[in-house]
Order: sequence, then C-alpha cells, then structure tokens
Amino acid sequence: MHAIAKFIYFKLMGWTLIGDFPDVKKCVMIVVSHTSYSDFFLGLLVRRIWKEEINFIGKKSLFVGPIGWYLKKVGGAPIIRNKNSDTVSAIADIFNRKEKFRLALSPEGTRNKVTEWKTGFYFIAKAAKVPVVMVAFDYGKKQIRISEAYNPTEDQAADFKLYKSFFKGVLGRIPKKSFTVD
Repeated sequence: MHAIAKFIYFKLMGWTLIGDFPDVKKCVMIVVSHTSYSDFFLGLLVRRIWKEEINFIGKKSLFVGPIGWYLKKVGGAPIIRNKNSDTVSAIADIFNRKEKFRLALSPEGTRNKVTEWKTGFYFIAKAAKVPVVMVAFDYGKKQIRISEAYNPTEDQAADFKLYKSFFKGVLGRIPKKSFTVD
C-alpha cells in the first residue's frame, strides 16, 4: 500500500511533501486549510506515505455498523459531544489511555470560510500535555508541509501567531473558503 500511495500522490497527483514527520508518539496536528471533504482522503493517503498512525475524532453516533468499523480501522476515536460534556477533558483522557495518539483536526472547525480559528485544539494540547504539529494542505502549490512539534506556552497569543504564520499563503481545495493569514 505504501508504494501505491506514493505513486498516486507523487506521480498521478503531482504533489510534494515538505518536512519530516516529527518523532513524537503523541501530538495535536492542526491541518489547514480544510475546505472540502476530500481533505480526509488526502490525509489518509499522506498518512500511508509517512507510514505513521494519525488519528481523528468524531461524534459517537458515526461509529456504528460497517462505517463505524472503517472509521475505527483508519484511526478514528468516538467522543460524546453535547452541551453537558467537557470535550477537551474527554479527548485528553484518550491521550492518557493510549501509548500513541496523534490527533489531526482542523482549527477552522468547518469546511466553510472562517475568519478565526476555534481554540479547542490548543486547550486539548495543553490538557494532554502534548505538542502541536502544523500540517498545511496547500492545493495552490500542490504540496503538504509539516512542521516540527511545538509545545504550547503560557502565551496563547504568541503561540497562535507562530501557528498561523506557518499557514501564510496556503490555499484549500476550494480557494474562496480558505483560511487566510494576514
């Protein structure tokens, strides 16, 4: 599967990979720009090229039947999301229970155009005491870039400035929905 993934990504699609996967067993991976459902499949492809386990979360109701089996097989973890649940703590508990857990998520929180990121990823990383890794899905340059691992500090504004600077100029599959960095 590794060779097939490389062939599809590099030869058929004509994309490149910039950076090396960091040597971490646990992290929160923020993926920007998330503008299309196809980003999920691009992520699965790149994960196969890197030969790394990368996880994601989803509402518990998705993890039933054959689709639930598939989602778990490809690294999904079900969570209960409602007004009465503490999602940050629930996800931090997943990190604590697992020897290896690399949570990929979109700080945009949606595939639609946003002007600000949701902050949950940051508080998850802090609660789980894991670093943040940035991954740029840049359809404009046909490349995926990955950063080194950065531990969140006590200065959220400075951390977000660093994170956002990594994504300057990145275009999602649907450019008009891309998160733009000033």
